[in-house]
Parts: sequence; C-alpha cells; structure tokens
Amino acid sequence: MSLTLYFLRHGQTEYSLKNAYCGAIDSELTSVGLEMAQSFADAYSSTPWTAIFSSPMRRTVATAKPLCQAIGMEPQLRDGLKEINYGQWEGKTPEEIGQEFHDDYLRWSADPAWYAPTGGERAVTIASRAVGVIEEIKQLYNSGNVLIVAHKATIRIILCSLLGIDVGRFRYRLECPVASVSIVEFTPHGPMLKVLADRTHLHERLRNLPGT
Repeated sequence: MSLTLYFLRHGQTEYSLKNAYCGAIDSELTSVGLEMAQSFADAYSSTPWTAIFSSPMRRTVATAKPLCQAIGMEPQLRDGLKEINYGQWEGKTPEEIGQEFHDDYLRWSADPAWYAPTGGERAVTIASRAVGVIEEIKQLYNSGNVLIVAHKATIRIILCSLLGIDVGRFRYRLECPVASVSIVEFTPHGPMLKVLADRTHLHERLRNLPGT
C-alpha cells in the first residue's frame, strides 16, 4: 500500500466570501463553512485514516474538527501549513490592492515565487516550510491515507512543488476552491496527482454558493 495525501482546503470564511486576501488573519468559518466541514466528515469518515495534519489557524482546525470527532483522531498541528502572510494586503480585495499597491501587485502577479505581497511572504518561502511538513509525513508514514487541512495558496504551492510545476505559476495552474479535496499518491515513479479540487462531497447548494 502506498502513501496517499488528501489536501483539504478549509471551508468558507467571511474573507473567501468577498474574495479578500486572508493569510495571517485568524478568521473563523462562517455557518456555511462549518456545514462544509461536516459534509466532508460525513463523506470521508469511512476512509481508513492513518493521520491528520492541519494548519493551526482557526479556520483549518474547525474544518478538521468534525472528521476528527467522528473517527476519534487528534489533528497534528504544523505552522509550516499556514497560509501565505499577505502583509499589508491582509483583508483587502484585489481591486483595493491594485489601487493602493499598484506596482507591488503587478510584480507579485507576474512572479509570486520571488516577489512578496507588500510586507508579506514569497511563494518560495511557503514552499520551503510546507514541503518540510510533507517530508516529515513521508518519514513518519510509509503507507496509508493522510489528511492535510490547509489553505488555498499553501495547497497549490505544495502541489506545484510535488508535481514539478514552477511555483511561480501556482495561481494560474491549479484550482483550489473552498472545501475542495486534492489527492496525491506516492508511486514508485514519484508523486501522482489522482484528484484535483474535488467537491462532490458537498451538497449541490454548497457547491454553487459564491466564495472562492
């Protein structure tokens, strides 16, 4: 049996609802976000889980909680799974940032690997700390299913790193809507993307709601 990683993005927050940048802000899930977390638990509680890892932010811990309670497993919290720190852009929409930080926003949009949001983190920094958690998991578990509950940019950056995609393209190559699941299996030939941004565990009403 191989090691398979399930990457779950947290449920809806007030910031995802209005498409605003939220990295270091420790936001809560909305009532819809909590419903999304429960829907994931309902769909995946029968999966034989080996371990659960999560970013320590409240929105990710709350997303992991229903499954953890259902199967009696504690999440292992890792700072390396936190979202990008967006610095002075925290809580602002792309339109607001484009006006207030025009040049920085253009540079970051062109190459977020090496250009950071104003006062924030570069994607290469996130790649280093997040992939460090993946390496830890690989050392701890040779096989089984491991759930990783994290954030939009962080998950996409990890996937790019594992799949050999330029980290600077993470915003333009991979989808990661709220409460979506992406699955990577470690095969003899390396990491294999089996599923990207699946949301079939959500009711149709939840899938069609606004909020990235």
